[in-house]
Amino acid sequence: MRDKFVNFIENLQDKITETLENIDGEAKFHQDLWERPEGGGGRTRVIENGAVFEKGGVNISKVHGALAPAMQQYFKVGDVDFFACGLSLVLHPKNPYAPTVHANWRYFEMFEKDGTLVDSWFGGGQDLTPYYLFEEDAKHFHEVSKAACDAHEKTFYPEYKKKCDEYFHNAHRGEARGIGGLFFDYLKATETQSMQDWYNFVTQVGDSFLSAYVPIIERRKDLPYGERERNWQEVRRGRYVEFNLVHDKGTLFGLKTNGRIESILMSLPPVVQWKYDHHPEPGSEEEKLVEVLKNPKDWA
Repeated sequence: MRDKFVNFIENLQDKITETLENIDGEAKFHQDLWERPEGGGGRTRVIENGAVFEKGGVNISKVHGALAPAMQQYFKVGDVDFFACGLSLVLHPKNPYAPTVHANWRYFEMFEKDGTLVDSWFGGGQDLTPYYLFEEDAKHFHEVSKAACDAHEKTFYPEYKKKCDEYFHNAHRGEARGIGGLFFDYLKATETQSMQDWYNFVTQVGDSFLSAYVPIIERRKDLPYGERERNWQEVRRGRYVEFNLVHDKGTLFGLKTNGRIESILMSLPPVVQWKYDHHPEPGSEEEKLVEVLKNPKDWA
């Protein structure tokens, strides 16, 4: 399963970065191969200052070694080793009308020092963070995600959509980070779902990403905008940063397992504002977005 999923994310990274370079038409991904002293490494690809993407990263990693004491406590296990691999991406377009997008698909194992498997599971998802709300974009993103789920089990989409709304939530702000998508974790073998079944599901979701996002970025990347829209984008990006540094479990895991800091913080946008006690104008398009972030909708 390890080798099969590593092969999947390596190929998917190639497909996604090639597609995004063609959309941008100007910038190329810079590749950074790195090794983790404790075991494993990764392939980080970052795009910056492009015609479409102001900053973005599409990273894969496969790391292994002794599970840190803090994570032993978190998982309630003893002195075990771990293996983790996954693809993580975040794209911050330049145009405020084009949404930020995040996705992650991962596989995790814990095993005894003699190699005996203790536990294994899949996790991941994909979610959209617009700065201006286009309902057709929200519906499209969710409908593609729902179709990937429905191919396996009709209950998956409502369950994982709900978990996404709950997870990507800035509790200290009382609002969602974006308009959601899918979030799933700890997908383990059961009487009805084998690890192969979960592999088939997670890889189908991963393969659906470009279909979910590319039509949206193509529609929005060339829309005219001004200083007002740019300022709003930067304020909302601040909320994105708040979530990633305060609540995100993946960031926490990376920091507590001596992860590669440049890869972990790749998700942060390049230009951000924090304005004191900022509120959008009543009745504005900006307020329309905030109302939806406070009250998640069923888009599909």
